[in-house]
Amino acid sequence: MRLEILDARRPADDERWRALHRDWDRREVFAHPAYLRLFAGPQDEPLAAYARTERGFVLYPFLLRPVDAPHLGLPPGRYHDITSPYGYGGAFQEDTDEREAKEFWESFDAFCARRHVVSEVTRLSLFEDERLSPPGPVQEKQLNVVRDLRTSDEDMWREFDHKVRKNVNKARRNGVTVEVDLDGARLDDFLGIYESTMDRRAAASGYYFPRDFFAQIIDGLPGQFAFFHAFHEGKVISTELVLVSALSIYSYLGGTDQAAFDLRPNDLLKVEICRWGRTQGRTRFVLGGGYAPDDGIFRYKRAFAPRGLVPFHLGTRVIDEQIYGRLCSAHRQEGMRRDPAWSGSSEFFPEYRGTLPSPR
Repeated sequence: MRLEILDARRPADDERWRALHRDWDRREVFAHPAYLRLFAGPQDEPLAAYARTERGFVLYPFLLRPVDAPHLGLPPGRYHDITSPYGYGGAFQEDTDEREAKEFWESFDAFCARRHVVSEVTRLSLFEDERLSPPGPVQEKQLNVVRDLRTSDEDMWREFDHKVRKNVNKARRNGVTVEVDLDGARLDDFLGIYESTMDRRAAASGYYFPRDFFAQIIDGLPGQFAFFHAFHEGKVISTELVLVSALSIYSYLGGTDQAAFDLRPNDLLKVEICRWGRTQGRTRFVLGGGYAPDDGIFRYKRAFAPRGLVPFHLGTRVIDEQIYGRLCSAHRQEGMRRDPAWSGSSEFFPEYRGTLPSPR
């Protein structure tokens, strides 16, 4: 099996990667080179491993990151680890059998050896038949909500929780309308509401994306995103960015003006996204999960697809046991140097990238 490693920052590789993606029936947005570049830091490499199989192919997008923190005591630039960007990933496949899957991972492990890869962590696609089983342990994290769009309007309406139907009817009585924005014309409206929503939720810093992040989505992923805006009296009061693949649409980022909560615009927004997705020939709307199992955000999403619960999995593996152990030990020592009472978290993977206490 011939394994190609494509770099989204190299023009020739980017062109090849885009052509492969364009010819792929599913055109998963999370496997597009422009999407990988969104999350690649200056020293990271936005890569994809690609291999043809007898009847199909494997395409594995990933970020190759240097392991260079000073307290870890490694030669700069020598060791790396692998992660997937925010969203859903893994090694996507078409018509690949078990023998070919084994060959792919053997070839990929040879690449990892050449680049001195210590560990790998991947946020896996929800749909097992569309990805290769990863070679390392797989952890079930929490449930995600997936709305089946192959039902009629009437059946879908009946399947929504009563409170969703009630809130949608209230939004419509209040004159709330929804507009689809396919080119980001109202990006400023989106950003204002999104950022205020993150403030209200006391979101982690990683959820505060700069304007340029969204500009890159608009410029780099044409046809694979859509903004939805709920209006009341000419003003945007709720908004959502949806990412679009050939089969699926994904709820990505959004928010609602706190002053407009009583108008119930977000329920109507979600319902109109479902209807739009179905008219565009998509078969499912992935609403995602919550911050924690069965929290309020998860329960809200579940109301749109009470029977559409799909487990989300994380693939993790240690590739270089010796170096991994050395890194974790150095990380723990640094944490205890800063705070003798600190114990870290063995559940975070890779452990050596866990948050350290602030220096005293």
